[in-house]
Amino acid sequence: MPLPVPSELSPVPLRHSRLEDVYALLIGCALIVIGLICLRTAGLVTGGIAGVALLLSYIVPLPPGLLFTLINLPFFLFARAAMGTGFMLKTMVVSAGVTAMSLVAPYLIQLAHINQLFAALFGGTIVGLGVLVLARHDAGVGGTGVMTLWFYKKRGWNAGRTQLCFDVCILSVALLAMPPMKVLLSALSSAAISGVLIAFHRPGRYTGY
Repeated sequence: MPLPVPSELSPVPLRHSRLEDVYALLIGCALIVIGLICLRTAGLVTGGIAGVALLLSYIVPLPPGLLFTLINLPFFLFARAAMGTGFMLKTMVVSAGVTAMSLVAPYLIQLAHINQLFAALFGGTIVGLGVLVLARHDAGVGGTGVMTLWFYKKRGWNAGRTQLCFDVCILSVALLAMPPMKVLLSALSSAAISGVLIAFHRPGRYTGY
């Protein structure tokens, strides 16, 4: 049986540098935008604030990234109260980054067709990885993402499982505006996002902050 490691010899978490934070926020935003492009090309939605933005983008003639930021505005105050000023500022940067990248993306990436099943699995996984990268650097995507991280911080609730509960409510609303099969595939994309968080956003798995 291995001997317990004395507390004074335990590894000390290392803070991320400012440059590492900037790099992570750029990567997180880019992954989320790429995932949303895949899902929107397939005519799907997903869970979280990204899913709400996608759902509205089929009704309102505005890009999902811009809707993403507009919906997020009320949640910034909650983010400050629940997670601190630093988290709020990073979340605002993420929201602006997703909007900017989504406006530029059509000039860089154009998908004429994507298989819906592949879009649900790949797009959802990519969005989940983006959310995970942001969470590792004390940032969120806003909306329900802020609430899941708050529940994780205050109650220890797994971020992926909590997000899944929010997503069930969002996808239930999507049934009013989309065919059941597309909602089912959208639920698969939501499960892919939550799966990434369930697998990798766990206490003890990561010592940096």
